[in-house]
Amino acid sequence: MTIVREIDVIPFRNRLKEIAIKIGMSLVNQTKIITAASELARNMLKYANGGNVTIEVVSKGRENGVRLVFVDEGPGIKDISLAMKDGYSTGKSLGLGLPGTKRLVSEFQIESEVGKGTKVTVTKWKNG
Repeated sequence: MTIVREIDVIPFRNRLKEIAIKIGMSLVNQTKIITAASELARNMLKYANGGNVTIEVVSKGRENGVRLVFVDEGPGIKDISLAMKDGYSTGKSLGLGLPGTKRLVSEFQIESEVGKGTKVTVTKWKNG
């Protein structure tokens, strides 16, 4: 899905909720993945003027989950380890975005190259 305007986040969140329900994810875990996804989508809008997100159902043994891959062609993140620290912000926010998102999901991976863009992959397992 392409996210280039704030309004694009709504159908994305709705689709994500449908998929989470379909795999039998609990309401608590649905809320966690939707909150994390909203934060990452808003970061993409704020820092990179949007990008694309892929939603897929994944499985590991008998466990099902949802994987989201956010890709943008923005300015990139100069120092990922600094960006992952609680309280760090380049904007006028509390700086809870990336570290907070990581705490909400089961798996979190970020790759970024200055001047090229950023790719964030998150997975939330149904029971995790």
